Amino acid sequence: MSIEIVLQQMAIIFILIMTGALLYSRSMISDETSKQISALIINLCNPALLICSVFDAGPKASNSDLLTGAFIVLLAYAVLILCGHLIPHILHIPGKDHFAYRLITIYGNVGFIGIPLAMALLGSGSLIYVSLNNLVYNILIYTHGLSTIKAAAVESTSCNLSGNASPFAPKKEIAEGYARALLKVTKKFVNAGTVSAVITIVLYISDVSIPVLLSDTLTHVGRSTTFLSMLILGVSVAQMPLSDIFSHKKLYVFAALRMVIVPVLCVFLFRLFTDNVLIISTTALMLAVPAGNMPLILCKQNNLDSAVISRGIILSTLLSFFTIPIVTLFV
Repeated sequence: MSIEIVLQQMAIIFILIMTGALLYSRSMISDETSKQISALIINLCNPALLICSVFDAGPKASNSDLLTGAFIVLLAYAVLILCGHLIPHILHIPGKDHFAYRLITIYGNVGFIGIPLAMALLGSGSLIYVSLNNLVYNILIYTHGLSTIKAAAVESTSCNLSGNASPFAPKKEIAEGYARALLKVTKKFVNAGTVSAVITIVLYISDVSIPVLLSDTLTHVGRSTTFLSMLILGVSVAQMPLSDIFSHKKLYVFAALRMVIVPVLCVFLFRLFTDNVLIISTTALMLAVPAGNMPLILCKQNNLDSAVISRGIILSTLLSFFTIPIVTLFV
């Protein structure tokens, strides 16, 4: 039954992605519309979905379990950040694509795929730990993720504009660009993603009762995230030949490392710190989901080449039909 649920969730994703591809092929969605929808998702829909995930968290965990869950989630993302730096070197990825592999390593689809999978496989009690994953994810994607993208955009621009300049000029420009990008990210730390993350934490800890008018409004906005996000991914699919998706052998090795080996090893790592099966199972399941589409959306927003990320998302989603059931055997 669990594998049937996993396959059903994957099938829903494919249907929505193909819907976006069909709409793009029929000129019902343009590139400009895709960018506008991306901005809507980042600034409104995704934050609303994050807050709503806490509304649906079910029975509250004890303070001790909550702290343990937070520690395990932070440990999981620390492992992912480390893997994000190691995997591109292990696979001998060209330097210009390191940022893309780093992003699809760290930022999995813990929202659309993670929430329903955890609910179906582990029950409503797991959703608070899924919420913790989403909180850390959103804080990281709008800080670490955005700074990675900004730096890659600056480096790409510097290399394109270097022309016949001396070999030392681009390096200087890149260094200055990194500094400017870091400063911009620091100034933009207060954004829709981080603000919604803080609001979610406060709401959960304080147990404040939210008016139905507000909670229902946020719920409706949040529910649109899934469809709109998959539309954007579908546009990327329509723009890319299928042969270009399946012909990259290193992406298959990446998927095996990131979606099977890392989650399974983390199960044993987590057991060194806690014997709470629900915390371990939920976090491991979040590690097993395919690459998320937020890096793709942010790359589009910053006019950065997202071909590698698109291929990684699509291929990892396809392969998750096999990898997620394998990981569930261990959790």
